[in-house]
Amino acid sequence: MRTIRIHVDQPLPPGTELGLPAQAGEHVARVLRLGEGAPLVLFNGDGQDYAAVVTHVGKREVRVRIDAARVVANESPLTLTLAQGVARGEKMDLIVQKATELGVACIAPLLTERSEVRLDPARAEKRLDHWRAVAASACEQSGRARVPAILPAQPLEAWLANLPHDGALRLALLPEAGQSLRSLTFTPAGGLLVVGPEGGLGERDVAALETAGFTGLRLGPRILRTETAGLAALAALQALYGDF
Repeated sequence: MRTIRIHVDQPLPPGTELGLPAQAGEHVARVLRLGEGAPLVLFNGDGQDYAAVVTHVGKREVRVRIDAARVVANESPLTLTLAQGVARGEKMDLIVQKATELGVACIAPLLTERSEVRLDPARAEKRLDHWRAVAASACEQSGRARVPAILPAQPLEAWLANLPHDGALRLALLPEAGQSLRSLTFTPAGGLLVVGPEGGLGERDVAALETAGFTGLRLGPRILRTETAGLAALAALQALYGDF
Protein backbone atom coordinates (compact mmCIF):
# COMPACT_ATOMS: atom_id res chain seq x y z
CA MET A 1 0.00 0.00 0.00
CA ARG A 2 1.28 3.46 -0.89
CA THR A 3 2.61 5.51 2.01
CA ILE A 4 0.87 8.87 2.27
CA ARG A 5 3.40 11.59 3.15
CA ILE A 6 2.35 15.14 3.98
CA HIS A 7 4.63 18.14 4.46
CA VAL A 8 3.75 20.22 7.54
CA ASP A 9 5.79 23.31 8.35
CA GLN A 10 5.70 23.06 12.14
CA PRO A 11 7.24 21.02 14.99
CA LEU A 12 5.98 17.44 15.23
CA PRO A 13 6.81 16.13 18.70
CA PRO A 14 5.99 12.41 19.14
CA GLY A 15 3.34 11.65 21.71
CA THR A 16 1.29 14.76 20.99
CA GLU A 17 -1.92 15.50 19.12
CA LEU A 18 -2.16 18.56 16.91
CA GLY A 19 -4.28 20.22 14.26
CA LEU A 20 -2.98 20.29 10.72
CA PRO A 21 -2.55 23.61 8.93
CA ALA A 22 -5.54 24.50 6.76
CA GLN A 23 -4.03 23.48 3.41
CA ALA A 24 -2.67 20.18 4.70
CA GLY A 25 -5.93 19.42 6.50
CA GLU A 26 -7.97 20.11 3.38
CA HIS A 27 -5.70 17.83 1.37
CA VAL A 28 -6.10 15.02 3.90
CA ALA A 29 -9.87 15.38 4.20
CA ARG A 30 -11.07 16.40 0.74
CA VAL A 31 -8.43 15.12 -1.68
CA LEU A 32 -7.20 11.96 0.02
CA ARG A 33 -10.53 11.43 1.87
CA LEU A 34 -8.84 9.96 4.91
CA GLY A 35 -10.99 9.18 7.92
CA GLU A 36 -10.35 8.78 11.62
CA GLY A 37 -7.83 6.03 12.31
CA ALA A 38 -6.11 6.36 8.94
CA PRO A 39 -2.28 6.18 9.09
CA LEU A 40 -0.07 8.72 7.38
CA VAL A 41 3.47 10.09 7.53
CA LEU A 42 4.26 13.73 8.22
CA PHE A 43 7.55 15.54 7.73
CA ASN A 44 8.67 19.10 8.36
CA GLY A 45 12.06 19.23 6.66
CA ASP A 46 14.21 18.31 9.66
CA GLY A 47 15.32 15.00 8.13
CA GLN A 48 12.80 12.79 9.89
CA ASP A 49 9.52 11.11 9.03
CA TYR A 50 6.80 11.14 11.69
CA ALA A 51 4.34 8.24 11.83
CA ALA A 52 0.89 9.65 12.59
CA VAL A 53 -2.77 8.67 12.80
CA VAL A 54 -5.80 10.80 11.95
CA THR A 55 -7.83 11.32 15.13
CA HIS A 56 -10.47 13.79 13.97
CA VAL A 57 -11.85 15.01 10.63
CA GLY A 58 -14.14 18.01 10.92
CA LYS A 59 -15.36 20.77 8.66
CA ARG A 60 -12.83 23.23 10.03
CA GLU A 61 -10.05 21.06 11.41
CA VAL A 62 -8.19 17.82 10.91
CA ARG A 63 -6.29 16.50 13.92
CA VAL A 64 -3.58 13.86 14.04
CA ARG A 65 -1.62 12.01 16.71
CA ILE A 66 2.16 11.83 16.28
CA ASP A 67 3.31 8.36 17.32
CA ALA A 68 7.01 8.11 16.42
CA ALA A 69 9.90 9.73 14.55
CA ARG A 70 12.31 8.02 12.16
CA VAL A 71 15.47 9.45 10.64
CA VAL A 72 15.38 9.36 6.82
CA ALA A 73 18.85 8.83 5.35
CA ASN A 74 18.30 9.34 1.62
CA GLU A 75 20.00 12.68 1.00
CA SER A 76 22.69 12.75 -1.65
CA PRO A 77 26.32 12.79 -0.46
CA LEU A 78 26.92 15.39 -3.19
CA THR A 79 25.72 18.82 -2.04
CA LEU A 80 24.49 20.64 -5.15
CA THR A 81 22.98 24.09 -5.72
CA LEU A 82 21.13 24.68 -8.97
CA ALA A 83 21.27 28.37 -9.94
CA GLN A 84 18.63 28.49 -12.64
CA GLY A 85 17.85 31.39 -14.93
CA VAL A 86 14.12 31.88 -14.34
CA ALA A 87 12.20 30.12 -17.10
CA ARG A 88 8.73 30.96 -18.33
CA GLY A 89 5.53 29.51 -16.86
CA GLU A 90 5.37 25.81 -16.13
CA LYS A 91 8.98 25.23 -17.21
CA MET A 92 10.21 26.64 -13.91
CA ASP A 93 7.77 24.46 -11.97
CA LEU A 94 9.12 21.42 -13.82
CA ILE A 95 12.71 22.40 -13.05
CA VAL A 96 12.01 22.90 -9.34
CA GLN A 97 10.07 19.64 -9.11
CA LYS A 98 12.59 17.44 -10.88
CA ALA A 99 15.65 19.08 -9.33
CA THR A 100 14.14 18.32 -5.92
CA GLU A 101 13.60 14.70 -6.91
CA LEU A 102 17.22 14.58 -8.13
CA GLY A 103 18.45 15.59 -4.68
CA VAL A 104 19.58 19.22 -4.91
CA ALA A 105 20.18 21.00 -1.62
CA CYS A 106 19.31 24.48 -2.89
CA ILE A 107 17.71 26.20 -5.91
CA ALA A 108 18.60 29.82 -6.68
CA PRO A 109 16.31 31.43 -9.30
CA LEU A 110 18.35 34.00 -11.25
CA LEU A 111 17.47 36.99 -13.40
CA THR A 112 20.10 37.20 -16.12
CA GLU A 113 20.98 39.28 -19.17
CA ARG A 114 18.59 37.43 -21.46
CA SER A 115 15.84 36.64 -18.97
CA GLU A 116 12.38 36.95 -20.50
CA VAL A 117 10.59 36.79 -17.15
CA ARG A 118 10.05 40.04 -15.24
CA LEU A 119 8.97 39.85 -11.60
CA ASP A 120 7.73 42.83 -9.60
CA PRO A 121 8.02 42.47 -5.78
CA ALA A 122 4.46 41.19 -5.29
CA ARG A 123 4.67 38.68 -8.11
CA ALA A 124 8.16 37.58 -7.02
CA GLU A 125 6.87 36.77 -3.53
CA LYS A 126 3.95 34.76 -4.93
CA ARG A 127 6.25 32.83 -7.26
CA LEU A 128 8.63 32.06 -4.40
CA ASP A 129 5.80 30.68 -2.26
CA HIS A 130 4.61 28.63 -5.23
CA TRP A 131 8.07 27.20 -5.97
CA ARG A 132 8.53 26.26 -2.33
CA ALA A 133 5.19 24.45 -2.41
CA VAL A 134 6.26 22.61 -5.58
CA ALA A 135 9.49 21.51 -3.86
CA ALA A 136 7.62 20.32 -0.76
CA SER A 137 5.20 18.34 -2.94
CA ALA A 138 8.14 16.75 -4.77
CA CYS A 139 9.58 15.71 -1.39
CA GLU A 140 6.26 14.12 -0.46
CA GLN A 141 6.39 12.01 -3.61
CA SER A 142 10.11 11.18 -3.64
CA GLY A 143 10.52 10.32 0.04
CA ARG A 144 12.87 13.16 0.91
CA ALA A 145 12.56 14.47 4.45
CA ARG A 146 14.62 17.60 3.81
CA VAL A 147 13.09 20.24 1.56
CA PRO A 148 15.68 22.05 -0.57
CA ALA A 149 16.07 25.74 0.11
CA ILE A 150 14.47 27.92 -2.58
CA LEU A 151 16.02 31.38 -2.59
CA PRO A 152 14.17 34.54 -3.70
CA ALA A 153 14.68 35.38 -7.38
CA GLN A 154 17.56 37.83 -7.73
CA PRO A 155 19.92 39.25 -10.37
CA LEU A 156 22.92 37.09 -11.18
CA GLU A 157 25.33 39.79 -9.98
CA ALA A 158 23.63 40.04 -6.57
CA TRP A 159 23.77 36.27 -6.12
CA LEU A 160 27.44 36.14 -7.06
CA ALA A 161 28.29 38.97 -4.66
CA ASN A 162 26.92 36.98 -1.70
CA LEU A 163 28.43 33.57 -2.43
CA PRO A 164 30.46 32.15 0.46
CA HIS A 165 34.08 31.14 -0.14
CA ASP A 166 33.49 27.56 1.02
CA GLY A 167 35.40 25.66 -1.64
CA ALA A 168 32.34 24.53 -3.61
CA LEU A 169 33.07 23.76 -7.25
CA ARG A 170 31.66 26.56 -9.43
CA LEU A 171 30.26 25.46 -12.79
CA ALA A 172 28.24 27.13 -15.56
CA LEU A 173 26.65 25.20 -18.42
CA LEU A 174 27.98 26.65 -21.68
CA PRO A 175 27.61 24.88 -25.05
CA GLU A 176 31.04 26.07 -26.20
CA ALA A 177 32.93 25.03 -23.04
CA GLY A 178 35.69 22.46 -23.26
CA GLN A 179 35.42 20.78 -19.86
CA SER A 180 33.21 17.71 -19.49
CA LEU A 181 31.53 16.15 -16.47
CA ARG A 182 34.02 13.30 -16.21
CA SER A 183 36.94 15.67 -15.64
CA LEU A 184 35.54 17.21 -12.44
CA THR A 185 36.82 16.80 -8.89
CA PHE A 186 34.42 17.53 -6.05
CA THR A 187 35.22 18.49 -2.46
CA PRO A 188 32.91 17.92 0.53
CA ALA A 189 31.56 21.44 -0.09
CA GLY A 190 29.86 20.15 -3.26
CA GLY A 191 29.12 22.31 -6.27
CA LEU A 192 27.21 25.24 -7.73
CA LEU A 193 25.67 24.78 -11.17
CA VAL A 194 24.50 27.80 -13.17
CA VAL A 195 22.04 27.32 -16.05
CA GLY A 196 20.84 30.14 -18.29
CA PRO A 197 17.21 30.90 -19.18
CA GLU A 198 15.59 30.27 -22.60
CA GLY A 199 18.00 32.58 -24.40
CA GLY A 200 21.08 31.22 -22.64
CA LEU A 201 23.68 33.18 -20.72
CA GLY A 202 24.74 36.49 -22.24
CA GLU A 203 28.26 37.88 -22.63
CA ARG A 204 27.96 39.99 -19.48
CA ASP A 205 26.70 36.95 -17.56
CA VAL A 206 29.63 34.83 -18.70
CA ALA A 207 32.12 37.57 -17.85
CA ALA A 208 30.63 37.97 -14.36
CA LEU A 209 30.73 34.21 -13.80
CA GLU A 210 34.36 33.97 -14.93
CA THR A 211 35.31 36.81 -12.57
CA ALA A 212 33.58 34.92 -9.75
CA GLY A 213 35.62 31.78 -10.45
CA PHE A 214 33.10 29.75 -12.44
CA THR A 215 34.28 27.23 -15.01
CA GLY A 216 32.36 26.48 -18.20
CA LEU A 217 30.92 22.99 -18.46
CA ARG A 218 29.79 21.20 -21.64
CA LEU A 219 27.17 18.43 -21.57
CA GLY A 220 27.69 17.11 -25.08
CA PRO A 221 27.44 17.95 -28.78
CA ARG A 222 23.78 19.03 -28.68
CA ILE A 223 22.27 22.24 -27.31
CA LEU A 224 19.66 21.47 -24.67
CA ARG A 225 16.66 23.57 -23.66
CA THR A 226 16.86 25.29 -20.30
CA GLU A 227 14.33 22.91 -18.74
CA THR A 228 16.43 19.96 -19.95
CA ALA A 229 19.99 21.15 -19.43
CA GLY A 230 20.10 21.55 -15.66
CA LEU A 231 18.18 18.37 -14.99
CA ALA A 232 20.40 16.36 -17.34
CA ALA A 233 23.50 17.76 -15.63
CA LEU A 234 22.14 16.99 -12.15
CA ALA A 235 21.32 13.41 -13.12
CA ALA A 236 24.75 12.93 -14.65
CA LEU A 237 26.48 14.41 -11.60
CA GLN A 238 24.54 12.10 -9.30
CA ALA A 239 25.48 9.12 -11.48
CA LEU A 240 29.17 10.01 -11.56
CA TYR A 241 29.76 11.47 -8.09
CA GLY A 242 26.55 11.19 -6.05
CA ASP A 243 24.11 8.47 -5.05
CA PHE A 244 22.93 6.91 -8.33
